[in-house]
Amino acid sequence: MRTLLSFMAISADGHHADTDRGLAWQTFGQEFADYSVEQLDEVDTLVFGRTTYTELAAYWTGDLGADFDPRIADRMNALAKLVVSRTLDTVSWGTSPAKLVTIDELAEFKHTPGKNMAVLGSSTLTAALLRAGLVDELRLMVNPIILGNGLKLFAESGTVPLELIRVRPFESGNVLLYYRPTP
Repeated sequence: MRTLLSFMAISADGHHADTDRGLAWQTFGQEFADYSVEQLDEVDTLVFGRTTYTELAAYWTGDLGADFDPRIADRMNALAKLVVSRTLDTVSWGTSPAKLVTIDELAEFKHTPGKNMAVLGSSTLTAALLRAGLVDELRLMVNPIILGNGLKLFAESGTVPLELIRVRPFESGNVLLYYRPTP
């Protein structure tokens, strides 16, 4: 069975975006780019909600993504995509396969052969997947900043007990927390 991991970048006070959905406060750099490549090499399928899918498809298929890091752009553009959306009719991402699915279909897909799957961003989808018991590992990249306000992560997830399984500090001050949801 495939493992479904979810990666989210958050502020120290638990926001995944500022009040304008902006992400300029996130700390990036070479160490984070290298980690992103490592993480993408663990998976063969990316899972998105509608908003993140739309934003990332435009970014990574354009010049901005290639200019940021061509290694990441190549992987983002080559991996298969599953998009959970009730409002989109079709999905496409360059030449890589992309498919609309429901949460139930995603649960079935976990039982097919293949490498891990990763949800990148997609906070609303991650909360729904946590409620459905489909997330096997939650990776939270805590950025060294307090936003004071913004879009709160997991505002709609309900109570989900977590077990800390690993911690990875970054020279930038970011700290990556690896959690496993527990029953």
